[in-house]
Amino acid sequence: MCRKRRLDSDSAVRVNGYQAMRIGELSRRTGVSVRMLRYYEARGLLQPQRRASGYREYSPADERTVRRIRALSAAGLKLETIVEILPCIKGEAIEFEPCDKLKKRLRDEADAIAQQIDSLQASHALLMEYLHRAE
Repeated sequence: MCRKRRLDSDSAVRVNGYQAMRIGELSRRTGVSVRMLRYYEARGLLQPQRRASGYREYSPADERTVRRIRALSAAGLKLETIVEILPCIKGEAIEFEPCDKLKKRLRDEADAIAQQIDSLQASHALLMEYLHRAE
């Protein structure tokens, strides 16, 4: 008895020597929702190949890009800043040396985060004072 092998619609496919993957596979590998991956594409952060059928096909480089976006986001950067920074990232590593023109932007972002921390600490101290008075 011969069994037909069914391919998952999101399965990886080898194209031009690299393992291409569809959007669902990229989502599973990176932990980023399909919706967010489409948003990244709309913002120009990802440029997947398109098959004649219209399916997006992502490369290992696209997976690295998504991981870099997540790392920069985890560092507290907004997507608008990430759009500016991403072109400065070269090579395989998630870490990077920022372009000279973006160093000031990164310092400004770090300062803004420090101000948010100060504000949260002040709010925390005030709430703790209220709780202490209530006891």
